[in-house]
Amino acid sequence: MARGAPSSAGMWPWLGWAVIVLALDQFTKTLILGFYRLGDATHVTSFFNVVRAHNSGAAFSLLAWGAGWQRWLFIGIGMAAVLFILWQLRRHSGQRLFAFALSSIMGGAIGNVVDRMMHGYVVDFLDFHLGGRHFPAFNLADSAITLGAACLILDELLRVRRGR
Repeated sequence: MARGAPSSAGMWPWLGWAVIVLALDQFTKTLILGFYRLGDATHVTSFFNVVRAHNSGAAFSLLAWGAGWQRWLFIGIGMAAVLFILWQLRRHSGQRLFAFALSSIMGGAIGNVVDRMMHGYVVDFLDFHLGGRHFPAFNLADSAITLGAACLILDELLRVRRGR
């Protein structure tokens, strides 16, 4: 089979990675929900805390002020992204960096969709800060999505470089 040719069989390792990302994300969120009340924080280092925060919006609490409609909007966007990623993984499962990136994004997207469906918000708990200024709290799903996005950029840069 040609490199990058469509194959359902080649998707399994990438689907497995997405399931691992999802499982780790949901496990850590379950721990936070079980041991922390909303607003609780544990100081870990001079620049990092573990907190319990709820985000009813998107990245950086975008649209968090909405009256609840945004929950369904973000669930729909997440599910559409998952369907698109599955289609791309089927077509490009042989492109390892690309498939890793997409499966990382998919695992994270599903993790945040599960939160929105179960709770109406996303559970965030990683709180980095410096000089009294806090970066918005985030979670492992967000980290996987960010890692995936960075890998997509790297994959494209490498593809362009190979094309020269």
